[in-house]
Amino acid sequence: MMKYLVTLALTTLLFILPLTANATEQQLLQRLDAFLYGASINDAEIHNDFWHSDLIYTSSAGTRFGKAELMQGVRETGPVEESAVSTWYGAEDVNIRIFDNVALLTFKLVGKTDELTEYYLNSGTFVRENGKWQAINWHATKAAD
Repeated sequence: MMKYLVTLALTTLLFILPLTANATEQQLLQRLDAFLYGASINDAEIHNDFWHSDLIYTSSAGTRFGKAELMQGVRETGPVEESAVSTWYGAEDVNIRIFDNVALLTFKLVGKTDELTEYYLNSGTFVRENGKWQAINWHATKAAD
C-alpha cells in the first residue's frame, strides 16, 4: 500500500510540475506582452509595475541605469495616444527558463514604425516577490543585420 501511495504521489507530481511551469510561463508572457504595449504608449504605471525597485538596466546604447532614472525619462516624455504611437513593440522567439522565484527571459524585441522594423536581442531576469514577477535586470542589444 505504501509503495502504491509513493508511486501515486510521484506520478501526480510529474503531471503537476509541468502545469505549474506552463502557468508561470503564461503569466510571464502576459506580463511581457502588457509591458510591450505599455512601452509603446509610454505608460508610466505599466513601467512602474514591470520594473523591480533594484533594477539594473543596460541599454542598447551602452548606458546602464536603475529604475529611478528610467522612470524619470518615462514621466518626462509622457504618455502617447495610440493614434500617435511612432513605434509599436512586440516580441518574437521568447525563451523562458524558470528557477523557483527567478525567471530568465530572452527574446527578439521588434520595433515597428511605418517606415522600418528594428530588432533587438533582449534578456531579462525576473524575480517573484509576494506572488508578483518583476524585471530586476535587463539587457538590450541591437541585433546584427
